[in-house]
This record gives sequence, structure tokens and C-alpha cells, in this order.
Amino acid sequence: MSKIKGIYAAGLSILNTDLSLNVEKTILHSEKIINQGCHGVVIFGSTGQAQLISITEKINLLNQLSASKYQKNFIIGTGLNSLSETINMMKIATSLDFKKFLIMPPAYYEYEDNEVIEFYARIVESVPDGEIILYNFEKLSGYKFSINCVEQLVKRFPEQIIGVKDSSYNLYKDLKLKNFSVLPGSELKLLKGLELGCSGIITATCNVTAQLSRKVYDDFLLNNEQTYNQKLCEVRKVFDKNNLISGLHTFFSKEDEAFKNILPPLRLLNQKEEKKLMQDLKDLNFKISTSMAA
Repeated sequence: MSKIKGIYAAGLSILNTDLSLNVEKTILHSEKIINQGCHGVVIFGSTGQAQLISITEKINLLNQLSASKYQKNFIIGTGLNSLSETINMMKIATSLDFKKFLIMPPAYYEYEDNEVIEFYARIVESVPDGEIILYNFEKLSGYKFSINCVEQLVKRFPEQIIGVKDSSYNLYKDLKLKNFSVLPGSELKLLKGLELGCSGIITATCNVTAQLSRKVYDDFLLNNEQTYNQKLCEVRKVFDKNNLISGLHTFFSKEDEAFKNILPPLRLLNQKEEKKLMQDLKDLNFKISTSMAA
């Protein structure tokens, strides 16, 4: 088992005009941002509209993604509330040699730590070959992981519970476990997190900040002066002014109109929001740079 380390983007899902999943473009976009500096990409996280995409489409993408030259660089999000559907999707993914998964506790219902431990226990017992990154995002699931809960899960399943994406930011400062990855969900926490012993980040905006984020990460490892972190944080703050999915799809739609296709109830930015986003990025002299190898 290896820790997850580095810069990971929460990948975007690109749709056709009929709102079906465009598998080819989704994969090409993910490979592109790996070329730009990401160590990997999470497929079907919340940024990828996972909760809104059918299981059939997800499985179709996994089959084609398994042929990618970056197959080992992908983490698979399940984006499902159903325990049985989560397990079934993981079994299909592991049969295609995907081993790492990002899994959030189910949304809507109220529960506490013991119930969360039971949820993940049933997953691990059913798919023991899977390696799970816990997804801590109270805003979406209604539940926030405690340090004690994570510690219990890791103690019980040290080979399967390998990390946490911390988008609630109540863990990354104080959670310290051997051979366990802590990855905050924002570039704003990247440098501070690395200084505290975190392993990297998993974020939506790494779709556009791949190279900047990678430079901050590499400079930290090399003990170089940090000359890119301020701009990285400024770009993240620009996108934080709006819904991240809306902002990212609007941004990329300037180059490819396929990004205009988005599943309701999500939407693109309106004209005023779009103008503000693009002007703010222009003021930062921000543009996506040429590719760099991961």
C-alpha cells in the first residue's frame, strides 16, 4: 500500500448536448491536466457531477479509462448514496485494475461516527482490494468526520483506509497517522498543509491551477523559495466567489463549447458573473500554461 501524495484535480465531466456523458472528452481533459502538472485526477467526485450521472455512463467511462496511459493516476469517486451500488461499482472498477476510491458517506440522513464506521466496514469487507480515501465534506453529506472516527477506521482497516480528502478543514491540522494521507480540498491550504505534514491536495480548481499548484508542491519538497503560492491562492479566491462547477465550466467553455453542457440543477455563470470571473483572472495575468510532465 502506498500513500497518496501530490496534486490531484477533482476532474470535470464533459457532456454532450443531450446531457449524456461525453466519455472521450472527459478522459482527454483529465489526461491534459495530468500533462499540465497534476499527479492524478479524481473521476466522478462532486466536481464531476457524480451524483447526477447514471451508473451506466460511469461504467462505460471506466471501461474506456482503463486503457489510458495514465490509468494508475486515477482515483475513482463513486458518487452514490446506496451502499450496494457503491460496492457494485467498486467491484467493476477493481476488475479493471482501479484500486483507489474517493468515497463520501451518504447524504440526506443523519448519523454519527459509529454508523459511518459500519458503512465503511461493509464496503471494505465486500471489496477488500480497494483502497479508500475518505471524503470529509460536511456541506455536501451533512456529516463531518471526527479525528477519533478516522483513527478507528484506520486501526481496523489499515490496508484499505489510506487517506482523507478534508474539505471541512477540521482534520488537516491535527490528524497524524502513519502511512495515511491527508489532503485538504483547496489550494489555499496547500502550503500550510505541507508544512503540517499533509500529503498534497485534491481540489476542483486544480483543473486550471495544475501547473501553479505543482510548482508550489515541488518547491516545498526541494526547499526552494515559494514564488508561486501567492498567485495560486489569488486564483483560487477568484473561483471561490462562485459555485466552483459553474465557474470552471464557464471558464473552459471559452475554448470548448462542450463545457456549456451541464446537468440541472447546476448552471453556468450568468453574464455578469462570467464577466467578473474573466476580468478578475485577467487582472491576475492568469492563463493556463503549456504542459509539463507529471
